[in-house]
Amino acid sequence: MSGRMTSFLGGSPLGVAARLLVISLLVGVVLSWLDLRPAEILDSLGNLIHWAWVSVFGSLNRAIDYVLMGAAIVVPIFLISRLMKTRGR
Repeated sequence: MSGRMTSFLGGSPLGVAARLLVISLLVGVVLSWLDLRPAEILDSLGNLIHWAWVSVFGSLNRAIDYVLMGAAIVVPIFLISRLMKTRGR
């Protein structure tokens, strides 16, 4: 079990915990220096994801329209190609 744990973590659990503690401290100092808070970062990330979704699709209805328009071409071509393949046997 400990071999799997060490392999998964990339080192001994105590060593990994110590490295994570030091890295967390350094990142916390830098974030404090930049006057950033974790809640602000998460809010910004949520806003970024929302903006990207709206920018790419506009809305869920528009995405569904894109799927239906594509399916109107793709599905008949797929069915015809499958029918042609079975007739060729």
